[in-house]
Amino acid sequence: MATRNEGKLKEFRELLAGLPLKVLSAGEFPYIPEVEETGDTFADNARLKAETMARVTGLITVADDSGLEVDALQGLPGVRSARFAGEPKDDGRNNEKLLALLQGVPSEKRTARFRCVLAISVPGGETYLSEGTCEGHIGFSPRGIHGFGYDPLFVVPQFGRTFADLAPEEKNRISHRGVALKKAGEIVRRLVTPSENRIDVDR
Repeated sequence: MATRNEGKLKEFRELLAGLPLKVLSAGEFPYIPEVEETGDTFADNARLKAETMARVTGLITVADDSGLEVDALQGLPGVRSARFAGEPKDDGRNNEKLLALLQGVPSEKRTARFRCVLAISVPGGETYLSEGTCEGHIGFSPRGIHGFGYDPLFVVPQFGRTFADLAPEEKNRISHRGVALKKAGEIVRRLVTPSENRIDVDR
């Protein structure tokens, strides 16, 4: 997994637990520098990370780029979600900045979504993409003890709770990352188990 983010890694491991593979993190390859996310879209960044790590490690690599899109902010923070408040990355400061920018915006206009694009790269081979979204709105204050990033502010309408209020297994069933991984599950399964089947998906 082309990530050093422990929150993402934990989610990925839980969501891929049924597959016959060992999930390694980017942190287990100390000779690899962090890949700079220079793309203009989530897909650009996911592909860049996956293909770079696959080439260097020689292992099938799964990478994601994901973030929060707030309609009242014309899609911000978007691809800059992790560094919305600047360097170094800090979840608390990002959440504070988001709340400050939405000050005075009523609940019905605080609609937002999490978006995830996931890339699976085979060394010397193809890269496959899948995407997932989860619709919700931004609350007025942080709630919950689980998750990471903007989870304490992102309210899921069908639960009336934030991502951070949900147990990990509840969140994984509906999250943007969970949706993207479920779509990619058959690709991963075919890549890590002996099969004569050709993978026929959009790239």
